Amino acid sequence: MEALLLRPESLARPHRPQPPQRRRRRRRDGRLASLLIGVGLAGTAVWAWSPPPQTLTTQAALDALPFQLQELWLSRAPAPPRPGDVVVASADLAPLLNSLRLADQSWRPRAIPLPGGGFRYLYKRRADDPLLTVEQIKQRLLNPPEFRSERLAITTLIPALERVGVRIVLGPPIKRGAAAEWDPPARTIRIQPGVVSNGSVEFARVLNHEAIHVAQSCRRGGPAAQPQLLGLSNQLDVQSQRHLGDPVYASASPLERALEREAYANQHRLELGIALLGKECRQRR
Repeated sequence: MEALLLRPESLARPHRPQPPQRRRRRRRDGRLASLLIGVGLAGTAVWAWSPPPQTLTTQAALDALPFQLQELWLSRAPAPPRPGDVVVASADLAPLLNSLRLADQSWRPRAIPLPGGGFRYLYKRRADDPLLTVEQIKQRLLNPPEFRSERLAITTLIPALERVGVRIVLGPPIKRGAAAEWDPPARTIRIQPGVVSNGSVEFARVLNHEAIHVAQSCRRGGPAAQPQLLGLSNQLDVQSQRHLGDPVYASASPLERALEREAYANQHRLELGIALLGKECRQRR
């Protein structure tokens, strides 16, 4: 026989109907609780599907790329010098400076006595230098030029170029007829040895010219990159116009001519080359 346990009626909890207001409040509370949970779930869903915050935008990554490339190039040595090339290193500039001082002597005027009395004056001048009067020649004899600013530019530019990963050599450029050249893939400046025999003024301008080309490469991404215009003045003097019309540039592309024009127009500003290297190029730490 199946036993049934029955609860005595006296022990059963009496049913008490809820007042209408209380029932309505609970329903409202229930709806409010559902709304809050829904908001919580929706908030969780939004958070879960939100992409992680970007720490580097695409433009910032592109802006940083040239410096990353320069770091890569700085970690590698330039191409080795070719047979016969003489490396110009900041650690040993004495041979170069001595050769330049000797060459500078030829720019001092000379007074040659004449048989019947008086003197004949001889002096060297560059193609576009003005003619000197006899009095100016005498003053130059008494106070010969010392070319201090040119030598300072040379001794400052060479270590600055080394710091951005560039090697300087005295040797024939690959391009026939050029006094000097900047070779980005080799990260090497080649200068004709004959430029040294022209003295400090010529050597400083040539070196500054090539330093501007290095800065043009750094503007594009690093010293091993192909050069890009810097936006400098391109107003040429008569001598620079003549240089740019040299047959060595006969087959140059419009961009190459524009790059050369920019360098020629500013090579006489001896303080500019080192300033551009500091601005455009990554330095060795």
